[in-house]
Amino acid sequence: MLFPPVPPFPPDAPGAPPDRAGWQQVALPVHGAAAPDVSAPGRPRYHQATIDDLGTALAEVTFVVVDLETTGGSPKDSAITEIGAVKVRGGQVIGEFQTLVDPGHAIPPYISVLTGITTMMVAAAPRIAAVLPGFLEFARGTVLVAHNAPFDLGFLRAACEASGVAWPAFASVDTAVLARRLLTRDEVPNCKLGTLAPFFSARTQPTHRALDDARATVDVLHGLFERLGPLGVTSLEELTGLTRQVDPRRRRKRHLAEHVPHGPGVYVFRGPGDEPLYVGTSGDLRTRVRSYFSAGEQRSRMTEMITLAERIEALPCAHDLEAAVRELRLIAQHKPRYNKRSRFPERALWVRLTDEPFPRLSVVRREVPGAGTFLGPFPDRRAAESAVAAVHESLPLRQCTGRLSLTVLGSACALAGMGRCGAPCTGAQSREEYASVAEVFAAAVDHDPRGLIAPLLERVERLATEGRYEDAAELRDRAAVLVRAVRRRQRLASLAAVPELVLARPDGEGGWQLSVVRNGRLVAAGVAVRGRSVRGYLADLRVTAETTTTPEGELAATVEETELVLRWMEKPGTRLVDVTGTLASRTPGTGDYSGFLALVEAGRAERDPFADNRALGTRSQPDRVTPGRPPEPGRRSRPRPDGRTPGRRGRSATGLASPS
Repeated sequence: MLFPPVPPFPPDAPGAPPDRAGWQQVALPVHGAAAPDVSAPGRPRYHQATIDDLGTALAEVTFVVVDLETTGGSPKDSAITEIGAVKVRGGQVIGEFQTLVDPGHAIPPYISVLTGITTMMVAAAPRIAAVLPGFLEFARGTVLVAHNAPFDLGFLRAACEASGVAWPAFASVDTAVLARRLLTRDEVPNCKLGTLAPFFSARTQPTHRALDDARATVDVLHGLFERLGPLGVTSLEELTGLTRQVDPRRRRKRHLAEHVPHGPGVYVFRGPGDEPLYVGTSGDLRTRVRSYFSAGEQRSRMTEMITLAERIEALPCAHDLEAAVRELRLIAQHKPRYNKRSRFPERALWVRLTDEPFPRLSVVRREVPGAGTFLGPFPDRRAAESAVAAVHESLPLRQCTGRLSLTVLGSACALAGMGRCGAPCTGAQSREEYASVAEVFAAAVDHDPRGLIAPLLERVERLATEGRYEDAAELRDRAAVLVRAVRRRQRLASLAAVPELVLARPDGEGGWQLSVVRNGRLVAAGVAVRGRSVRGYLADLRVTAETTTTPEGELAATVEETELVLRWMEKPGTRLVDVTGTLASRTPGTGDYSGFLALVEAGRAERDPFADNRALGTRSQPDRVTPGRPPEPGRRSRPRPDGRTPGRRGRSATGLASPS
């Protein structure tokens, strides 16, 4: 007769090994009258506990699904306008919580369009400090659930901190992350709540109102729970492990971070041939590098990079500025395949006013000193051409590309008839008269942009007064690109003209972080620790500093590096220790246009949130129609940047052909 399997002794019996943890005493089942008497003296009544015994079953967990509506995307400068929450347990709703919240300021119009919540609706609502105690009591002892949990929980934590309320240690589940683990792209194109709700046949559709979205998230959560059964996930602990799982390929490479020290610096992941795969920087090297092997790193390209990596090189630096500069230089030198930004600084574009009798504007790749007046750099050709168009709107510079002769005259073009060119090619405008027009652009780049920018802003106002708002907005954006470029150029020139500059910032421990800058290039960096003479340490630092070979008045570094130095110099607490030469900004500069740029940025933030800005492809073949069969869709081709369809000519390439 077979007995139920049992261990030879209970865990608390004398001599029991330490690996008996997880064993518990239970009443063993008795099957039939002929079953043995397992309760007889000496018969142990223990069995090994399963994960179901040790974990918390999902059916026994109380979840609070929460959703927030806010005035913006960051708790630093935005506030909560509505809280909605649904408490569920075992698939049943056992409570709901909903309230509007007064954010303390006006709700932006584009947020009101998106959510339907206006400033008048929240005028009589309580402030967040009065709402939080009720919500925290409602959610006490539960597991918080949210779609994109870092957003909602981040706002709640920030509100608690601002109100002086302690944030409880809630466990949390992110349905967006869970959906990415359990669903494929064949099932849903993305994991947005608006996509998942109809997929799981939610009884409530998301409406950008807190309670409706929370109810929809409840149905999405239950739909995702149905996917957990075949995976054997039945407990809260297993669910947490599923949403925070680490790719095994990254877990196996965790030992690469063992030797990385703490402190600021640059880290380099190197591949099988010791080639740099990825270069990064951090204020704490060890913490940052170890994060690549944790669940917090979810970028697929980083998983691929870590799979190829064979070692990690750590380069400690004196402070964050040196680390950022060394990162830029390493990326520009090695162009690691997994870095996306700053790999090709040589691809920056400049707008050049040529050096000839009748100069014109052109977009060039390099800035050549003495070859004309240069404005920039611009990140791409679209921005450069937008600035050129703005200049042509303001100044009657010629737009033809040929070199004009002083003796051989030509014929006027259409622009001359429109009054947008002085027609120097016909002799209607002398060299001196044309030079006075070109001088406005040169003066704007150097120090005074008023003659260039003022006509543009006047035209924007005139177009808006006439009701031509689209034309006014287009010209406004072009003018903003031009103002930003001029401001950037003048800031860079002010630092390039300084032969040597010494900056210092407190390190927080009684010492000083020092930087030696020559013509905009960081040439030395160090830390004078507490108790050491700063002047003495600085003398040693200058002796070992890099020597620049750039001509006087020109940048000795890339634009990005010089801008890093400028930002470090303008941080609160930075002190100017010593300067050789003159550190000054040319007047009047672009200070008068700061308000204009702020208005443009505010306008960009308030654009239609429902606008669809996706690029739409065109059909390269018409639909095929076969008698008795539904139409077969034609192939689609991805459009080129110039708008044409590759592989087609004629009317179909220009978009004039019928789509079917």
